[in-house]
Amino acid sequence: MEEIAQLKQQLEKQEKLASLGMLSAGIAHEIQNPLNFVINFSKMSERLLDDLVESVESGDTEDIKDIVSSLKSNMAQIVESGERAVSIIQGILLVSRGKENEFIPSDVCKIVKEYVWLSYHAMRAGNHGFNVAIHEDYADNLPMTEVIPQDLSRAVLNVMNNACYAVWRKAEKAGEGYSPEINVKVESLPMQGGVGGGLLISISDNGEGMSDEVKERLFENFFTTKPIGHGTGLGMGITRDIIENKHGGKLTFTSQEGVGTTFTFEIPFKRS
Repeated sequence: MEEIAQLKQQLEKQEKLASLGMLSAGIAHEIQNPLNFVINFSKMSERLLDDLVESVESGDTEDIKDIVSSLKSNMAQIVESGERAVSIIQGILLVSRGKENEFIPSDVCKIVKEYVWLSYHAMRAGNHGFNVAIHEDYADNLPMTEVIPQDLSRAVLNVMNNACYAVWRKAEKAGEGYSPEINVKVESLPMQGGVGGGLLISISDNGEGMSDEVKERLFENFFTTKPIGHGTGLGMGITRDIIENKHGGKLTFTSQEGVGTTFTFEIPFKRS
């Protein structure tokens, strides 16, 4: 029993490192896009400045107006791309700054959005042919919610990674007629009798779904359907612990083999 406990502890550390590695790949891949925009629009602006000098020397006022307009548009694109890169970094810093098991008032929609896309970009980084349509629905004016940001982001990442893997596996088998889709939603949970309330986070995919055996064993330690080296079999057990034990919430799922899977997190506004 002691050896099994030690093995589990080692695999939990391995699972954390694997998540960190995937997260790092996603960060690098996602930040690369806005940085490419900054570089490309800067190069275009440099060429436009050369054209502007020629137009000024020739006195072509119409050409000058067109070039100035293009430069303003390029500057706006550079600012937007730079702010996107900053937003990605700030979201990561928010999650990494908190202490272990520390509840912090957080913008849950922002956490979910950042880690949904980091998961997507991590999958893209490892599988260049991978693509999926991601549909997002974030409720407006949701209150800041006390959560453990590092843990909630890890739970979102675990489920999103599985969703990406499920649609990728199905795409490999189904061929061109299949369109991979993932739906992400964050909404408020209604209060009952003047108490309670919270947030509901759902991640749905139209991937390969789960068999009855997989559904029964989903939260078992060391159980995984992924090939050796691609999963420790601890991710979903850790996710349930994060949502139910640490946040006092509820994790549920529905799945139909060959059709898809939906995971739902219920996060209460107030911890009991």
